[in-house]
Amino acid sequence: MINSAVLVIIAIVIYISLYYTYGKSLQNKVVKADNNRPTPAHTKYDGVDYVPAHPLVLYGHHFASIAGAGPIVGPALAMAWGWLPGLIWVWFGNVFIGAVHDYLSLMASVRYDGKSIQWVSGKLMGRGTGVAFQMYIWFTLMLVVAAFVAVVSKLVTVTPQAASATLMLLVVAIIVGFLMYKTKLSFYVTTGIGIALLIFAVWFGYTYPLIFVPGQTDPTSAAFLQVYHYWNLILWVYIIIASALPVWILLQPRDYLNAYILWFGLALGAIAFIGLFRAVEVPSYTMWSANVVGGLPSPFWPTIPLVIACGALSGFHSLVGSGTTSKQLDKELHGLMVGYGGMFTEGFLATLVIASISVYGLSLTGLTAAEWGTKYITVGGLGTFIASYAQGAHDFFGINLLVAKTFVVLWVSAFALTSLDTATRLGRFSWQELFGMVAKDTSAGWYKTITNKWVASFIISAFGVYLAWNASYKVLWPAFSGMNQMLASIAMMTAALWVAKIQRAGNWTYAVLIPALFLWITVTAALIWYLVVVVPHMATLGTQIAVGAITLIGLLINFVLAYEFYVSWKRPSEEYGVAPS
Repeated sequence: MINSAVLVIIAIVIYISLYYTYGKSLQNKVVKADNNRPTPAHTKYDGVDYVPAHPLVLYGHHFASIAGAGPIVGPALAMAWGWLPGLIWVWFGNVFIGAVHDYLSLMASVRYDGKSIQWVSGKLMGRGTGVAFQMYIWFTLMLVVAAFVAVVSKLVTVTPQAASATLMLLVVAIIVGFLMYKTKLSFYVTTGIGIALLIFAVWFGYTYPLIFVPGQTDPTSAAFLQVYHYWNLILWVYIIIASALPVWILLQPRDYLNAYILWFGLALGAIAFIGLFRAVEVPSYTMWSANVVGGLPSPFWPTIPLVIACGALSGFHSLVGSGTTSKQLDKELHGLMVGYGGMFTEGFLATLVIASISVYGLSLTGLTAAEWGTKYITVGGLGTFIASYAQGAHDFFGINLLVAKTFVVLWVSAFALTSLDTATRLGRFSWQELFGMVAKDTSAGWYKTITNKWVASFIISAFGVYLAWNASYKVLWPAFSGMNQMLASIAMMTAALWVAKIQRAGNWTYAVLIPALFLWITVTAALIWYLVVVVPHMATLGTQIAVGAITLIGLLINFVLAYEFYVSWKRPSEEYGVAPS
C-alpha cells in the first residue's frame, strides 16, 4: 500500500541526486560558469534594479517570486485525474524541462547584461522575433495578474485571519529592508529580527482577523462577493505601488522572509506526512478525461499543462530569472542554487500538495473513489489542499486546527502576492521594452509618458483586475497556465539557440532542444483544445471574448515565433560570433 511517507521520500531522493549530477553538468559543461566573470549586478549597479544580493537572500527572493500559488493550485486541481498522473508530470517536468529552463534563462540573461529572455530571443532570432515575444509575454503577464488577484482575493476574504497576517507581513518586510540596507546590523541579526516579526505577524492575524462584512467567509454569499471586490481594488493599488518601488524596500526583504515561511511550511509538511505514514485514500488514477479544465471532461494529454504550471515547469520563471534575478546575482556559481535549486524546491512543494490531498481527500470532500474523477473539481481544489495540510499538521504535531489553517492560508496568499507584484513589475519592464523597440523614435513626450513606470504598471494591473472581477481562479487558471507553458517552450527554444550557437555545447544542446519541442507540441494542442472546447462554456460573454481573444493572439504569435526559431536554427553558428563575456 502506497503511503504519504513513500511519496515524500522518493521526491527528496530524486531532487537531491539530480541536483548534484544533472544540474552540476549543466553548470560545468553548458553554462561554463565562472566566478571570475563579473555579473551585471556589479557591472551595471544602479541601486534600484541592479543590486548584488547575498545568495540566500536572492534564493529566497527568486523562489518566492516563481512559486506563488502555482505549485499549489495546479497540482491541487490536477488531483481529479488521481495522484499518480500529476506526480509523474511534476517529477519528469521538473528534471527534464523546468529546472533546465529556469537555470539557462537566468544564465543567458546574466551573459547579456541582465537583459530579459525576450531581448535575448530578439538578439538570437532577429528584431521582429523580439517584438512578437514581448507582445506574447505582456499578454501572458496580464493573465498572471488576473489569476493571482483572483486567488489572493478569495483566500483573504474567506480566511480573515490570513488577511491581517498578510498585511502585517508587508510592514515587517519594509522594516527588515530598512535594517538590512540602511543600518550596520549584520545579515544574520537582521534575519533573526525578521523571523521573530514573522511569528508576530502570524499571531497578529490569528488574534485580529480582518472582517469587512459579517458572513464574508461563505463563498456562496453576497457578502463574500462584496469583500472579494474590495480586495480586488486593494490589490490593484498595492501592486501598482509595489511594482514601482526599488527592490530593496519591499520585494527583496519580503521575498526573503517569505522563503522562511515556505521553508518552515515545507519542513512542517515533510515531517508530518513522513511521520504520519498514512495510506493514500484517493485513487492513483481515475480516468483519461476527468472533469478538470472548466469542469469539462479533459484528456490528460494534452491538457495537463493547462492545469499544472509552476509545480513542474513555468515560462513565468524565465521572466523572473531574466527580469529581476539576473540583475541581482552576485557570482555566477550562485546561479545553480538560485535557478536550478529554486525549481527543484518548487517541485518538492508540488509533491507535498499531492501527498496531502492523497491521504485526506476523500475524508474531507465526502466523495467516494468512484465519484472522484467527475465530481472532485466542483468541491475540491485549493480549499482541499489547505484543509488537508492543516489536518496533517494537527494530526502529527497536535497544532490547533484553526492556527494551522491560518498559517497555511498565509503561506499560500503570501506567495501568491509575491508573484502578483513581481508579474506587475515584469509587465512594466515588458511594456517599456516593447515600446522601446517600436516607438522610441516617435514624439519624445508621448514616448516618455507611455513608458512611465506608473503608467505601465497601471495599464497591465487594470486589465488584470478587470478579468479577475467576474471570474474565479478556476476559470482563469487554465488560460494563464496554457499561455505560461507556451512561454516556457519559447524560452527553451531561445535557450537551445544560445546553448548551440553561442555556448557551442555539442550534444548537450539536445537536453534543451528535445524538451522544448515536446512542450511546444503539447501546449499548442492544449490551447487549441481550450479555445474550441472550454472558452464557449465560460459564464459571461465578456470573459469569453477577453480570454478567447488573448488565447487566440497567443497562438498566432506562437506560430510566428516557432517559424523564426526554425529559420535561426538553420543559420551557421559562425554568424553568431562569440559568446558575450
